[in-house]
Amino acid sequence: MSTSNSFVVHSDRFRVIIGEGPTLELLAENESYPFAHEAGVFIAERNELFITSNRIQDPSGEQRVQITKVLLDKPSSTGLVTCEELSVPIVMGNGGVNYHDGILVCSQGSMEAPSGLYYMHTMPPYTSTLLKGEFYGRPFNSVNDVVVHSDGSIWFTDPVYGYEQGYRPAPRLPNQVYRYNPIDGSIRAIADGFGRPNGICFSPDEKVVYITDTDWIHGDGTTDDTRSSSIYAFDVVHYHGQPFLTNRRLFAMADNAIPDGIKCDLEGNVYSGCGDGVNVWSSGGDLLGRILVEGGVANFCFGRDGEMFLLNEHRLWRAKLKGNVKGALLGV
Repeated sequence: MSTSNSFVVHSDRFRVIIGEGPTLELLAENESYPFAHEAGVFIAERNELFITSNRIQDPSGEQRVQITKVLLDKPSSTGLVTCEELSVPIVMGNGGVNYHDGILVCSQGSMEAPSGLYYMHTMPPYTSTLLKGEFYGRPFNSVNDVVVHSDGSIWFTDPVYGYEQGYRPAPRLPNQVYRYNPIDGSIRAIADGFGRPNGICFSPDEKVVYITDTDWIHGDGTTDDTRSSSIYAFDVVHYHGQPFLTNRRLFAMADNAIPDGIKCDLEGNVYSGCGDGVNVWSSGGDLLGRILVEGGVANFCFGRDGEMFLLNEHRLWRAKLKGNVKGALLGV
């Protein structure tokens, strides 16, 4: 267990978040493949976590992603928590979010299977249904991350990583962000102008949406320090009864690799998985502190009463912050 050395304070406001005795605990590890990469969807009523792996190269040369359920209350023979690999027909799963009685999972797709949004049940047999797989006949690139608004609409990012990594056809859409309304089936491109749009979340009052641009790294693995590794903030306003994003502004830049997954707590602080762990900013864009994890954090989610689950490729960690810290998504 790591303690004080894992928490870097840039502002005294971070001490209010982490409390007097924050901890970082290893929950699970798997050296055979990077099982803990994306999604990170916490099911509070059963104390379970759903995660997706990074890309796995099979002996045949095919790429795939493994979806895993983490049983946080069930220790394994190693003393860590139990992880169950699931057989779910969601191709190249990535980001995810709680949705009704199940979860939404982003499918990045393949050369044959569409990229899109799947609704997945969280109990056996873990059935899944494609909710949206195209933009008026044009296929999505490789849907990456997703968040749900209180009005029922689903907002998601769609960068071109799948084509660059060799498992999707040539793009037919720009790098954009979309809003899908499952009630009437309508879909809109809601934001563009990104190199590689990636993580997305709302402020607690839903007046601001935060979107990360991870153009610093392309799908072929090349990086460029002059490309975006930043978080952009937009105001959510309504014209003619419909939401629009205005007042685009640079919210923050990650100084170490990219800001990938992103979430807010109920106080409006903004957390993002970066190359050195999780970075935390105030709602005004001040860097408050960091939770250091060697190798970085792609994505994460909040649990109960100050818990955070950090996805670190071959390892899954639990950070324990001050007990009154709660994620804005679930408020637990």
